[in-house]
Amino acid sequence: MDGKMLARLGAIVFVAVAITATAIELTRKEEEPAARSERQAGTSSADPLRDELRRCQRLGEAATRDPACLRAWADNRERFLTPGPSPAVPPSASPSETR
Repeated sequence: MDGKMLARLGAIVFVAVAITATAIELTRKEEEPAARSERQAGTSSADPLRDELRRCQRLGEAATRDPACLRAWADNRERFLTPGPSPAVPPSASPSETR
């Protein structure tokens, strides 16, 4: 076999694999959106801040001008960036005693 024939055979195999992968991907059924909507429906009443953040996400760029979204983002930052109570260190685990 010469080089040209080998290159052509390689190209044909590559195209065949690409077409097969595309056909498999197109025939695949997606079940994730249904599961995602069920999960969102179950958590919607539990956390109103999360619901507001999702609404702002759907607004897109218009959310930067929405006062409710600005307030929700501020509450979210405060919730995650505010330092909580420091955990108590047991006396036996202090670094000065272990040395």
